[in-house]
Amino acid sequence: MELIKKYFTDLTETQLEQFSKLQELYEDWNLKINVVSRKDIDELYLRHVLHSLGIAKVMQFKPGSKVMDVGTGGGFPGIPLAILFPETQFHLVDSIGKKIKVVNEVAEGLGLQNVKTTNGRVEEVKDTYDFIVSRAVAQMETFVGWTKGKIAKKQNHDLKNGILYLKGGDLTEELEKYTSATTYDLPDFFEEEFFETKKVVHLGMKFKA
Repeated sequence: MELIKKYFTDLTETQLEQFSKLQELYEDWNLKINVVSRKDIDELYLRHVLHSLGIAKVMQFKPGSKVMDVGTGGGFPGIPLAILFPETQFHLVDSIGKKIKVVNEVAEGLGLQNVKTTNGRVEEVKDTYDFIVSRAVAQMETFVGWTKGKIAKKQNHDLKNGILYLKGGDLTEELEKYTSATTYDLPDFFEEEFFETKKVVHLGMKFKA
């Protein structure tokens, strides 16, 4: 929890309370439905919460904007981002029912009013979003295919509407065909060794007139 306060210094009392509840909620639910590895549950704030919030160092979502988290798993990056941006609407999607059950329970336990969930494939979602976020659920080309037609055309942010993807390692080959992609290195924002090779990739969507 101190990690979150270290990098996000202007949290409200409500946000501080919600972030501090995460450990207990995930520990409790993880005993029933294993969504976070044993090792990771001990380092939840570093490996999951702060990692998810790396997106917030690149993008400040505006009130009223819509964000979809694809392959959210246990709720990352969607849940931490929903705490940080209470006036942004988050739609968390995963094809595995038990994971969505945990997400629903955690969102309810935190009193989050800005989170909705879908247990299903992203291709079945009919809505459009300012941004689609995710933590490395597939190669970029596959992910772009899954999310085709899901990006809203109306721009409300300085960064172009599109994908914000948390990835690690050398992405040169994977991003070769995406010349407009911008990569942000998380060590520029966080000093912990865990983030050494971690990045946020922004891929703005091109629209044909």
